[in-house]
Amino acid sequence: MASIFDLARLKSEIERLQRASESPEFWANPAEAQATMQQLARLRNRIEPVERLMAQADELQEWLSLLEMEYDERTAADVSAQVALLQHEVEQLDLLTLLSGEYDANNAILEINSGAGGTEACDWASMLLRMYLRWAQRRGFRAEIVDESPGTITGYSSVGVLIEGEYAYGLLKSEHGVHRLVRISPFDANKRRHTSFVLVEVMPQVEQSEYQLKPEEVRIETFRAGGHGGQHVNKTESAIRATHIPTGITASCQNERSQHQNKEVALKVLAARVAEYYRRQEEQKMRQLKGEVAPAEWGHQIRSYVLQPYTLVKDHRTDHETGNVLAVLEGEIDGFIESYLRWNASRRSAVEASTEG
Repeated sequence: MASIFDLARLKSEIERLQRASESPEFWANPAEAQATMQQLARLRNRIEPVERLMAQADELQEWLSLLEMEYDERTAADVSAQVALLQHEVEQLDLLTLLSGEYDANNAILEINSGAGGTEACDWASMLLRMYLRWAQRRGFRAEIVDESPGTITGYSSVGVLIEGEYAYGLLKSEHGVHRLVRISPFDANKRRHTSFVLVEVMPQVEQSEYQLKPEEVRIETFRAGGHGGQHVNKTESAIRATHIPTGITASCQNERSQHQNKEVALKVLAARVAEYYRRQEEQKMRQLKGEVAPAEWGHQIRSYVLQPYTLVKDHRTDHETGNVLAVLEGEIDGFIESYLRWNASRRSAVEASTEG
């Protein structure tokens, strides 16, 4: 088990970071020091469950040895149940080995944008928002709507959500792409079947030490918050729009209680968007150098949700599917996330093997 989870490498990295944190100059750069301490905490959190499961495995092995010498039916049943539980925990922990990307451990920023389908698409955007909020709640993550543009009749034209939790981005990156809904429209008096599309974009929240916005390249504007009503609307210009002048990228926040809080969140989202923009530029350059043509993401659906004439949710990349659409819309998407992570890892391994060949 230690070799599967690369325990030796993790311990070596912890020792290196620990030595760095003991240096007298360590806190000379507070942002970098904070990032190092967070990385240290993440690594320790990864080691703890591995060592705990290894101890349980050793204990169960001793029980199995005793059962070989003197069989007891009740003890055998108990050990069998514990072995099954241990196997399940190891499988779940194994997923962490697939979350080794540079930003996988970061918080995630989701942007949900309605596409083709008009009112239907706006309603579909609100359904997906609810699905991700329920998923975050199941995980024990903190989710906060930071910006929203309501649809004309219902739902959202666009909505941004910050999801805070360990490996939030690594898990949710599987959701990046176009999501397609087929159902009998509740807005159609003739009860016809409609198809609508929503684009979900997922970015890691970056720390200041990872990407630094230059103050002279950012324009801050205030405006009056608006939304679906109630607490989301106020009469003062407390909402903030931050613009990255060189790229024209913008980010807004209107849902916090003060202008200062809105500015802080808007700058976090802006930094993530700008960092993602430059990352994608670099990736596009690499694809062009390799002679590859990247498919347009818009219209390139990753998953279909069919409510009528049958019920099915299917991921078109991994072929993972389920007929329990209602459970999925209630946030039970871990099966899709896990299948994507394993599919993506195998695809990456195949590409590396072909490159080496």
